[in-house]
Amino acid sequence: MLERRKRRFEIMPIEQERVGLKALHERLHRVLPTVSLSCQPLPQTPALRLWLLDELFPEQALAPEIVNAIMEEPPYWSFCWASGQVLARYLLDNPSCVAGRCVVDVGPGSGVVAIAAAMAGARKVIACDLDEDALTATAMNARENGVDVSLSNDLSAALQEADLTTAADILYDRDNLPLLAQLQLASAVLLADSRVPDLNPPGYRLLGEWESCTWPDLGESQEYNHVRLFASEP
Repeated sequence: MLERRKRRFEIMPIEQERVGLKALHERLHRVLPTVSLSCQPLPQTPALRLWLLDELFPEQALAPEIVNAIMEEPPYWSFCWASGQVLARYLLDNPSCVAGRCVVDVGPGSGVVAIAAAMAGARKVIACDLDEDALTATAMNARENGVDVSLSNDLSAALQEADLTTAADILYDRDNLPLLAQLQLASAVLLADSRVPDLNPPGYRLLGEWESCTWPDLGESQEYNHVRLFASEP
């Protein structure tokens, strides 16, 4: 069983950031040995910069074998997924959603939603993930954007503090569907998804639909560029 612990993120010293970046590159090179990370703005939230994969093939879709390698051992944190972009943009455009609240972002990946919540004025933000690489990436990206994010791998403990829970594209595996009920332990939930076209979760209502894409673009099927945003019912 994974040992339960919570880590507090303070602004990372430069030397610690270098160590974190080196560790993430080593992890990435086990899947994509010739690819590196670069710090780049996002198409839909240009004020927010993340350490993501360099643009691989700017004029064509990724080769199938590269996509397969990524999907078999996915470094989720090295991409900003379509739903993450949409939810981050939504929080930045609607800061009243997070103002003064403790926000728990579940499955942060690159940390885009957690960082957007902090930039939008959340009282506290906790990024919660079992993947240590995702937490390292979130910490580095939070530092890059000058915001403070707490890190946790204990969802139950984090949810006890939550006023608002956020999650983006965590339903790539239908085995994660039971999480939707657990997230509602918080008084409010914002859920963005592009992976389950027939998603109609009980206790949630549809807020809207947007077009987006994973960045850098994996050249996935167009259906994964359609993002729906749900809010939990009171």
